[in-house]
Amino acid sequence: MIKFVVGLQWGDEGKGKLVDYLSALSDFVVRYQGGGNAGHTVIKGSKKFVLHLVPSGILHGGVKCVIGNGVVFDPGQFIKEVKGLKSRHVKIDGNIFISGQAHLVMPYHKVMDQLSELQLGKRKIGTTGLGIGPLYSDKYARTGIRVNDLFNKPLFYQRLKENLNLKNKLFQAMKIKPLSSSKIYSEYLAYTRFIRPFVTDTRRLLIDAIKSNRNILIEGAQGTMLDIDFGTYPFVTSSNSSLAGVSSGTGIPLANKRIETIGILKAYTTRVGEGPFPAENTGTLGEVLRTLGGEFGATTGRPRRCGWLDLVVARTAIELNAVSYIAMTKLDVLSHLAFLKIAVGYKYKNKLLTHFPADISVLEQCQPVYETLPGWPEDISAIKKYRDLPENARKYLAFIEKKLGVPIKMVSVGAEEKQIIHKM
Repeated sequence: MIKFVVGLQWGDEGKGKLVDYLSALSDFVVRYQGGGNAGHTVIKGSKKFVLHLVPSGILHGGVKCVIGNGVVFDPGQFIKEVKGLKSRHVKIDGNIFISGQAHLVMPYHKVMDQLSELQLGKRKIGTTGLGIGPLYSDKYARTGIRVNDLFNKPLFYQRLKENLNLKNKLFQAMKIKPLSSSKIYSEYLAYTRFIRPFVTDTRRLLIDAIKSNRNILIEGAQGTMLDIDFGTYPFVTSSNSSLAGVSSGTGIPLANKRIETIGILKAYTTRVGEGPFPAENTGTLGEVLRTLGGEFGATTGRPRRCGWLDLVVARTAIELNAVSYIAMTKLDVLSHLAFLKIAVGYKYKNKLLTHFPADISVLEQCQPVYETLPGWPEDISAIKKYRDLPENARKYLAFIEKKLGVPIKMVSVGAEEKQIIHKM
């Protein structure tokens, strides 16, 4: 069985916890896109792990973790992350596989990322500044450098110099100190010695696993509404964070009938960075959700923008990903609120829109249309069975299921692994 876990909002839906939970039943856990700009938080008892490049399955000793060809790979960040995991006695050796076809984040990508944000000014994207966008640009301009290139020293140095000659001209024009090719070359050769044992043909590895009927869990980064093609462009990430990117980012054909998509939906909505957010609440409610939900970026620490649950967003994401069922996260955060609102449509020039507009200029003028449901006063974090949830909590979930036409089969009521309720 191949399970695909995808966020149905703007990221930060709690995918890390669900992937960690599902990893116990998996042989392989695969990252297929994005890079170190994604942060997945996993709570194990009293321990907190924040993962960026390493798949969340690494916390299960027997699971093989794959960094696919669609991931943009920062070797310095990877080494730091691996050393941190080893220091906490997490088994690494033999459990991580890096695609030799993954593209490398280089120092000049990070400089270009920061320059781009400065140039955009008020229209900045709100990136992490980790070089992800400029690297994807180089990839599609066919000037990128792949992990495999590190093992051919003359070729690596040639491509590095060619790239840096162009980048340094731009930096000099903007009165920024040029970067040294020899310094970067030496730095990356040192990285090579560390990462060499992890590098393999991950496409072949996964195809062989499928033929052997192994259980594969594919872990998405960011969320569907940050997809480069179908998200709130240009305020998006630089890769396909939806089902569309799975095949190109792993080599697993989407025609495979064994793929089951699990959509992760937070009980309210958040986003980090710039861009339209119709259901955002900039008042007291937004502050309450941010505080109770611990809504601060795992990668940057930036406070997340918060608002009520938006079913227009969820409906579009479900369609894009052919979602089989929903896992609802952070339902416990809504406890003790007197009432709850759910955006069921958008008002645009006296029209009611029930599907996400493809034109961002339309989206920026949309106002959410809410339906109001009663809240529940009690803490639900210790509840283990669906039938024991407060009546109003069950009504909240049933309302969402009816509006979206997809069942909710899992409900998370806390940060810890065991705080998951299965709805039969």
